[in-house]
Amino acid sequence: MTEANSNGRAQVLLACAITYAAALGAAYLTASALPGDLHPIWIALIADLAATLVVFIAGAIVGNSSLYDPYWSVAPLVIIVYWALSDSNGDANVIRTLLVFAVVYAWGLRLTFNCFRRWTSLEHEDFRYQDLRKSSGKLYPLVDLFGIQIFPTLLVFAGCLPLYPALTSGADLGLFDLIAVLLAGFGILYETLADQQLRRFLVTRSDSSRVCTDGVWGRSRHPNYLGEISFWCGLWFFALAVNTQWWWTGIGALAMIILFVFISIPMMQTRHKQRRPDYEDQVKGIPILLPKLSA
Repeated sequence: MTEANSNGRAQVLLACAITYAAALGAAYLTASALPGDLHPIWIALIADLAATLVVFIAGAIVGNSSLYDPYWSVAPLVIIVYWALSDSNGDANVIRTLLVFAVVYAWGLRLTFNCFRRWTSLEHEDFRYQDLRKSSGKLYPLVDLFGIQIFPTLLVFAGCLPLYPALTSGADLGLFDLIAVLLAGFGILYETLADQQLRRFLVTRSDSSRVCTDGVWGRSRHPNYLGEISFWCGLWFFALAVNTQWWWTGIGALAMIILFVFISIPMMQTRHKQRRPDYEDQVKGIPILLPKLSA
């Protein structure tokens, strides 16, 4: 790593450390100021939005909306701690609680690490934010606040909803707990494998016009998104394991599917086609999302 890259990463880490410490403080103060009889789900949501506002302000100050990117994987790590501690009766199933923490922290820490591994400087900003900045002009602060930051915060919070009953119920373990662990675990492992194979390809490729078709990328054009979808769907089964009356918490997993299938994947497909005229030829025969089973 060059000295310039080292300094750039140090600036990123420092900016994020200060920002996220302030966001955590804002969330704590907000939660403390809310009525004690307010449901823990609502308290967590309001505190989550307060923290998001702090991250937005910090991103506006440094002029980089990507300062929000780690929030996607960091917020759930805090939310589940709060919900676990909110179980004042102590009736939660300890094994299920440990499973939830293991799965969510494995996902969150890995994804956060991968984010920082790719983020070499505060001058680097996600291409999608740059495009939105150019297309929205003076309205960009509103696009940034509501589109880039609050919208994903609400999506992630919705995805975490199944974890509240999982962390506060004493229901016995069952088949749905096993499905939850298997689905979420598969998502984490599959996304990790996809990230590692993509990173190795980018480091070794000699032609920048080529796209990765190695490993799982030869079976699906977007295996990382498939991993994310599997993870969030897995979390839903934790709620079903407690009581099927919590079926409605599946709105989070459904929202994630809609996000990746109808927003994220089309945006990436469009970008590839704009940058690589022969993109469709390179990925011919590779499904967009669900992997092909044959070689």
